[in-house]
Amino acid sequence: MYKLGIDVGGTNTDAVILDDKLNVLVSAKTHTTKDIETGIKNAIHKVVNGKNIDVQQIKQAMLGTTQATNAIVERKNLGKVGILRIGYPATASVLPYTEWPEDITQILSNKYALIHGGYEFNGDPIVPFSEEEVRTKLNEWQGQIDGLAVVGVFSSINDDQEKRVSAIAHEILGSDFPVSISSSIGSIGLIGRENATILNAALNKVIKNVTHGFSHALADEKITNATVYLCQNDGTLMSLEYAAKYPILTIGSGPTNSIRGAAYLSKIKNALTVDIGGTTSDIGVLTNGFPRESSKAVTVGGVRTNFRMPDVLSVGLGGGTIVRVSDDGSVTVGPDSVGYAITEKALVFGGDTLTTTDIAVRLGLCQIGDPKLVESIDEDTAQKAMRKIAAILEDGIDQMKTSAEDVEVVLVGGGSIIAPETLKGVKHITKSDFGGVANAIGATIASIGGEYEKVYQYAHVKRSDALSDVEKQAGQQAIMAGAKADTIKVVEVTEVPLAYAPGETTRVKAKVIGEIDNAKEA
Repeated sequence: MYKLGIDVGGTNTDAVILDDKLNVLVSAKTHTTKDIETGIKNAIHKVVNGKNIDVQQIKQAMLGTTQATNAIVERKNLGKVGILRIGYPATASVLPYTEWPEDITQILSNKYALIHGGYEFNGDPIVPFSEEEVRTKLNEWQGQIDGLAVVGVFSSINDDQEKRVSAIAHEILGSDFPVSISSSIGSIGLIGRENATILNAALNKVIKNVTHGFSHALADEKITNATVYLCQNDGTLMSLEYAAKYPILTIGSGPTNSIRGAAYLSKIKNALTVDIGGTTSDIGVLTNGFPRESSKAVTVGGVRTNFRMPDVLSVGLGGGTIVRVSDDGSVTVGPDSVGYAITEKALVFGGDTLTTTDIAVRLGLCQIGDPKLVESIDEDTAQKAMRKIAAILEDGIDQMKTSAEDVEVVLVGGGSIIAPETLKGVKHITKSDFGGVANAIGATIASIGGEYEKVYQYAHVKRSDALSDVEKQAGQQAIMAGAKADTIKVVEVTEVPLAYAPGETTRVKAKVIGEIDNAKEA
């Protein structure tokens, strides 16, 4: 039995095939194409033919993709969204789409309504919930929206009203109509959670295109026995059915795949990871083998949200980053890059642009292209450029460190050839022969994941009961995503007391993982 993993990055599309013991059999790196699907087909074709793999033995196929992120940033293929906020009149002072870029709101439509209802911080109703208002709006919007975002005040305490609106929506708009409820997407904070829910509802068409494109690419290579999974942004997998409900969870999956791949290749569970690509370097944190989650609000395409995202710092340094030499001999590095055109533009490949890859070849750090083409680069200039490269990486690592002590660093990515052998603040750098495709490996070795968050008042609910409940709910999420029930294990539980709320109010979150349910594959 084989596993196929694909990771689509901004510059390269990487592919690997692993056996049932998770040994890497073959890997490939191809250029990402504008239509994405062609690049995926090229990568699959390359690995399948690399070792004459029996495609009928490929039973699982995993995809990490930037399509959702790109759709939001580029304002393409987004669906029309209707928004029902349950919280009138308490929330009327700040309307939906407040502080959104105007160009994206025009695409998503301006259909929103504030519905009587919502809860206080302790779970008490603010005003009676109006089912009639919900039905009126949904009947009015029939045929005019592609997805529905449902957001209730303090639904993290009680999501009953959100679930009721969802049931009414399926009754009026159809059982298959995409409905996103905020309690299963965002965290505490009405506006950030609402924004994330709106984006999730807008991405339904995008995720359908992604899954169809991946399925077509697999079919073209006669891979017909594989169950398909998409990568979540916490380093785990989800089924296509689950991804259809929560497409926003694919945002940021690329960096997390690299972090998980770095953990697998290095066998290190706690370290900083540096993934150097063609254009940028992503610096992340491994905590117990998984990416550290960001504690800050995340802005996606100009929209501020509060759904989970990996804690990753991106700096403008990659294998294609342009190096410039001034008349006075000073050297600057980036942040602009020749990106996926490096094999045409870089000096070692016969181009006319001095890049960081040329510097690495000139200093003997790697052997690619034609080294004779960079012999004319002055040694002093090359050393100055390398010191700049080191300084950029050292500054990024320093920003991600949690103490002044030297740290372990796992170096991956196709552009890792440009990194120096030693860095200040780093006690040891670990590399791997397969580091260039760590992102695809991370996608392939991942488990099914589930996460759940809720607010409890410990003055009224036993702490043990709250922990048990949130772990159970996270397990249910994992099962929905495709995990085998008896393999689920808790990997992280966090408790955050909310100082401004009475009754020992605490935000509790659990993360679980489980093995792929083979019965569901069948």
